[in-house]
Amino acid sequence: MSTPARPATGAWHYRETPLTDVDEGAETWIARGANFVSVVTDAGAGTVLARSDNPDEYMVVTQAVGATIAAGDETIDVEPESLVIVPPGPSSVTLAGEGLIVRVFSNRAADLAARASNAGEYADHPADVAPLEPWPEPVGGYRLRRYRLADHVREGTNMRVFRSTNLMLNVMTPREVPRETSKLSPHSHEDFEQGSLAVGGAYVHHLRYPWTKDMAEWREDEAVEMASPSVLIIPPNVIHTSRNIGPDAGRLIDIFAPPRIDFSLREGVVVNAEQYPMPASSAPAEKAA
Repeated sequence: MSTPARPATGAWHYRETPLTDVDEGAETWIARGANFVSVVTDAGAGTVLARSDNPDEYMVVTQAVGATIAAGDETIDVEPESLVIVPPGPSSVTLAGEGLIVRVFSNRAADLAARASNAGEYADHPADVAPLEPWPEPVGGYRLRRYRLADHVREGTNMRVFRSTNLMLNVMTPREVPRETSKLSPHSHEDFEQGSLAVGGAYVHHLRYPWTKDMAEWREDEAVEMASPSVLIIPPNVIHTSRNIGPDAGRLIDIFAPPRIDFSLREGVVVNAEQYPMPASSAPAEKAA
């Protein structure tokens, strides 16, 4: 590399003062990357999380409590441990019980992006991250799309990957015991960030920064410990891997924007691939994969 990789940034929500003026009656924590915004909300039954006219799709991940989600002329009841893709326009999420709920938006939700605890890191779009270019509209048009997470557990992997026109989430199956240190998966990404959102347990995120020609720019390896809820934003080219620690089950959601081409080219990885087409420029490669 000719220039040093940006340092990772994070939001330790569990030790931050929550925002109480985003949605009435709710405590909310917001963090962002270059192209996405993560919103974690703790609220009671009946709390309404409303968007008056969201410009594009967003995703909702329910935890221990369900919700009723409305958009356009549709209203659906959603079980705990579900993922819902919400279409553009006005929408609302009404909690069925007390607990945490996660929403993930693109950077086009500018009002939320501006409230992120790490918004100052993104006053300018970082040069190492490709801009957000939306993928084609879903088959059958925009509508509420609901997925029960338990229906998408696959043997031999903890990945449960969903994509929309603008986002990709990997809602991993819970790790009930600490991850074996002999089975980690260090890797890096060339031109996109990864948001690792912890919603259960505690994690150590291991980071290694590539060397440049100038030794004065080299950075020591990092081992960033974070409880829940929290999110670590990992820049391009930074080698990383994460492991859960402690007695509580680890629950991690990886966030990408736009959807990852590499995951999308791997047959069977993306749960809802048939509903969300890839860009035309990737279609020949998809058929050949």
